[in-house]
This record gives sequence, C-alpha cells and structure tokens, in this order.
Amino acid sequence: MESELKNMNSNPPTSKEERPLLKSESDVSAAIEELDKKFAPYARTDLYGTMGLGPFPAAEKVKLAVAMVTLVPVRFVLAMTILLLYYLICRVFTLFSSPHREEEEEEEVVQEDYAHMGGWRRSVIVRCGRFLSRVLLFVFGFYWIPERRPDPETICSEGTFEEGETDKEEPERPGVIVSNHVSYLDILYHMSASFPSFVAKRSVGKLPLVGLISKCLGCVYVQREAKSPDFKGVSGTVNERVREAHRNKSAPTIMLFPEGTTTNGDYLLTFKTGAFLAGTPVLPVILKYPYERFSAAWDTISGARHVLFLLCQFVNHLEVIRLPVYYPSQEEKDNPKLYASNVRKLMASEGNMILSDLGLGDKRIYHATLNGNLSQLRVFHQKEE
Repeated sequence: MESELKNMNSNPPTSKEERPLLKSESDVSAAIEELDKKFAPYARTDLYGTMGLGPFPAAEKVKLAVAMVTLVPVRFVLAMTILLLYYLICRVFTLFSSPHREEEEEEEVVQEDYAHMGGWRRSVIVRCGRFLSRVLLFVFGFYWIPERRPDPETICSEGTFEEGETDKEEPERPGVIVSNHVSYLDILYHMSASFPSFVAKRSVGKLPLVGLISKCLGCVYVQREAKSPDFKGVSGTVNERVREAHRNKSAPTIMLFPEGTTTNGDYLLTFKTGAFLAGTPVLPVILKYPYERFSAAWDTISGARHVLFLLCQFVNHLEVIRLPVYYPSQEEKDNPKLYASNVRKLMASEGNMILSDLGLGDKRIYHATLNGNLSQLRVFHQKEE
C-alpha cells in the first residue's frame, strides 16, 4: 500500500489533458468502504461517518444546530473555568517549591515535575485534580461511569493475580497502569481515578495552563531523537519511572498506553514493550465508549471537530473494566515481548476486543489514502452544486 501511494504521488500530472479521469462517486465510496475494512481498527462506524463529515440525516442536523446554541457554549465556558481553576490551585500550592529535576551527564534537564513533592500540598493537588477531572467529564456528558472488577478466579492467564507470597506483609505495588487507548478522554478518566503520570512530548511542559498541570502530574517528557549515544531515551526514562513506582509508594504511578496510538475501541493493537521491560506487576484497565450516534473514539477526525460534536451530545457513555494486578511469571520477566503479549490477550478477552497486528505506520497510510479519496468526493459534490 505504501509503495502504491509513492507511485501515485510521484510525477503528478501537470495539465488537464494528462490527468487521469476521476472515478465515479460510487467507485470512490466503494474504495473508502474497502479501506475501512482493511484498516478496521481505525475506521469510524458511527452516525457521523468517516472523518465526521457525514452525510447527516435531517434530524441529526436539527439536533446539532440546537446543541450548538445551547449546550456547547455552556459546556465550553464551564470546561475553561475548571481548567483555569485547577491551574490556579497548582500555581498556588507549588509556590516556593522547587520542582524535582533529573539531569543527564551533559547537564540537560530531561525531567521537571512537582509529582515528587510530598506533604499536605501534594495531597491537595492530587485530590483537587481527581475531583475536577471527574467534574470535567460530567460537564462533557459522562454523568455515570460504571466500573466492573472481574473476579481473579474467573480469569485465565499465563501470569498470576495472587497478592504476592505468603511471607510478605502486603502485595507488591504495580509499577505501571496499562490501558487501551481510544481518545484524549482516556487521560481525564485516569486522572480522576488514580492521578498517574503520563508520557508526553517535551513541548507539552511549555504550554500555557496545561504545562504546569502536566508537571504536577509528573509527566515523563520525551523527545523522539537522542542528542548523544549516552542519552537514555524514551524507554530508559520510562523504565526508571516504572521501577521507582514499584519500589517507592510515595513515587507517582505511571500510566502507559502500550498500543502507541488510538483505535476505535473495538480492536487492540500490538503492545510495545516499554511498560513491561522492568518486569514489575502491571494494573490493566480497559476503557469502552458505547454510543448510539457519535463515537468518542478519536480517529480520522480533527480535534476541533471531535470536541465540537462531543459537546453536542447530551449524554456520552464510558464503561471501565479494572482487572486485578497482573504479576508476571519468571518466564515473562525474562521475555518482555511474551509478557506484553499475554497481558494484551487477557485484556482483549476480558474487554471483548479483536486483536490486530496493525500499527501506527498503517494508520498513517490509511489516513493519507482516505484524504485522497475524500478529496475526489468533494470534487463530485462541487460539480453537482
């Protein structure tokens, strides 16, 4: 597929006579349907269609129009108020506190956070963060979020769900929370549930409002390319944080999405091994977004359009399956790929999801090809007008 795209993009026609004739509208629609089948984990199947571009039934247009002048303004103002309020809380309770820093040999600061700050001020930041995250989800229409906790005895896996050895006073602490990734809303839920640290781009820490909040979360800031052979990179940084969270109860828990990208929620992609390299126990969490009209999955749709349509829905739904802590066997500790694969199979089974071997590269090909076909559809619609 990738080679076909390169051939299509090379030597573009320069005149109308040299351009190939456009397909019929039905042929383009059929091609999009075929793409959706081939790249099913990323395809939108809701009422709003591919990329959220419709076509919309007349009744849905009326609902959207009413919501845009009633629900959307109120929800937007409330959401921004909550964001600003929590920023001010973080600003006040981090005053006169020096952020925790980690430096490399080259004296480059690779981490700066307030998540390692102890005492009552840290407690206020965490409690307010969890509460306001849940309030923000409520504003977005997630009024009820049912959680299900399966009985460990009913779950079949390669690892174990026992609470450690009998001679230990308490079970081992999981080093990391792992979850399927469907939407940016996943982050809000996990903030409300456990307020963990996330992996984020270095630039996030410099954003207005969000930057300070991410530092209070203890986000792991990463860059894609190392500046020197000794730079520990993403995997090394994450691995250290996982081990720290496992050993130290006061250390911030880290949350990872091992798929590395979002899906439509019906599929589970191959897991990357970053969360499993340390060989520590993991806490698997499964998020499901049932829908009738608009899917909360953030795929093939722009961020602005997704937020707008989300705010237009009076009720949105989120269901959570919290599995018991997964303790790896010695074989899994020695083989992170096996460990990741077994946890993935368990989550797919408990969450009724389909396993898929597609990855981020396939997603980019799908989006590029989809955009090309939709451009042809726009040409047809313009001719009809």
